[in-house]
Amino acid sequence: MSVGFAMLVHTAFDRAEQVARYWAGHDCPVVIHVDGKVTAKVFRAFRDRFQDEPMIRFSKRVRVEWGAWSLVKATQLAATRLLANFPDIQHVYLVSGSCLPLRPADELRAYLAAHPETDFIESVTTEEVTWTIDGLEAERFTMRFPFSWRKNRRLFDGYVELQRKLGLKRKVPDAVSPHLGSQWWCLTRKTLSAILDAPDRGAMDAYFAKVWIPDESYFQSLARRYSSRIESRSLTLSKFDIQGKPHVFYDDHLALLERSDCFMARKIWPRADLLYETFLSESRVSERRAEPNPGKIDRVFSKANERRGMGRPGLYSQARFPRPGHETGLTAARYSVFSGLDDLYDGFGDWLSRRIGGRIHGHLYHPDGARFAGGETIMNGCLPDNAELRDYRPSQFLTNLVWSTRGERQTFMYGPADTPEIGSFIARDPNATVVVVSGAWIVPLAASDASFADIRAEAARLQRSELAFLRGLRGPGVAARVHLWTLADFVAQPLEKLQGVIDEINGPGPRRLTGLPEMRDISDLPAFLQRLRNEGMKPQVMGDFSALPARPREVRDAG
Repeated sequence: MSVGFAMLVHTAFDRAEQVARYWAGHDCPVVIHVDGKVTAKVFRAFRDRFQDEPMIRFSKRVRVEWGAWSLVKATQLAATRLLANFPDIQHVYLVSGSCLPLRPADELRAYLAAHPETDFIESVTTEEVTWTIDGLEAERFTMRFPFSWRKNRRLFDGYVELQRKLGLKRKVPDAVSPHLGSQWWCLTRKTLSAILDAPDRGAMDAYFAKVWIPDESYFQSLARRYSSRIESRSLTLSKFDIQGKPHVFYDDHLALLERSDCFMARKIWPRADLLYETFLSESRVSERRAEPNPGKIDRVFSKANERRGMGRPGLYSQARFPRPGHETGLTAARYSVFSGLDDLYDGFGDWLSRRIGGRIHGHLYHPDGARFAGGETIMNGCLPDNAELRDYRPSQFLTNLVWSTRGERQTFMYGPADTPEIGSFIARDPNATVVVVSGAWIVPLAASDASFADIRAEAARLQRSELAFLRGLRGPGVAARVHLWTLADFVAQPLEKLQGVIDEINGPGPRRLTGLPEMRDISDLPAFLQRLRNEGMKPQVMGDFSALPARPREVRDAG
């Protein structure tokens, strides 16, 4: 009998019973502390299940609160009874009801026998702590914490700030060298007895009772006072996420847990049947003598924490919806937005499809609904063409589309009559290639059969909308690759300008553009723009047509 276990239990009693019986069955005594918040009826029923097991005992109970002295008190009660009732044990291992042994009992006994004077407890000075998340380090030893961090967070934070402003500090006892570390340790009988039987224990307890989260500092600091040899590491595998909460291990973590070579792991999901069946099996052979090495799997957890903190570019969910400016990436893949070209050219979408491939949509943000490629009404990601649903979250409509069609470039048309809220999002997105011929919407409007008064009003409305869109593309924080020309500038040399766009999307290649689709007739456009001026509207986004010939030269696409 070389090791005994002090077990802290507050829930999942069936799993705690399994583990306790496993250790008792391998000649390792267990003393269990059941949280005082557990009802007397439940406690008695749990305790009575061990009447046939002399190696399992129960300690006096206290009500345990997270981060409070009561957790240390519960540990003291269990450890004291363990030492008193089982004088042959040489090490005491602190575990919780959600801990699970990863290696056979014989391996643990052999390992501790090879280190008879060693205390395995993570214990580092406050200056060396790097794992605290939104927490206190040195100040936890010099301030008072009368309010619960979980139940009275506002009072807790307010009182901490008050103490900082007033410079209030408690004196750290001369006998204490503040250290921090994992709660889950394995101490020698000699060191643990020295801590529990110390002549000044009352003073030590009174001091640490006012330290914040004392279960991370009480034994970690006092072990430095009495231990002859400390290995500053835990034999228990315990990983934490970016919020400082422990990772929960499930059945699919089986290979990962085995690879760690640790003797214990927490926190195990109570319904992880495969883990309990595997690691508590009597058929497991004691054959390894490897050092516990949680570093073997650190990369996996580092990646998981990075993924949880940073997310995947362009993927949003209820669990992770970062505030603007804190996204890893707005969208998941490259896409293109063309504004004005379909107003200027007949069949521009079909022509573009032959040049860049991918999926060429119409106006995804058309007021009447999304114009998906091929006339589809529902796209990947269960995206409907319904305008009301789309405009509830315009940016999420686009991010969902791009995410759900990864591997296939998406391209869509956009104009000043479309949903304006998406404009600023596109401008901030480095995945977007935006091609704008400003004022091109005037071409179909000039050919309209509506009354001129209605045409003028519509032209004024569209121009206001496009001016807002253009301000966003020219403002600070623009990350999209923007190609922007006025209508007059574009029609002067359309082939050269579109060649640059195609090269950016596809990459430079030997094939050059040899023609464009048929351009709509703009020979009467200068006169139409002058009439708008005469009627009181000033065209601003079309450019200067006065220097152009009446009919700009164009090259027709041969196919």
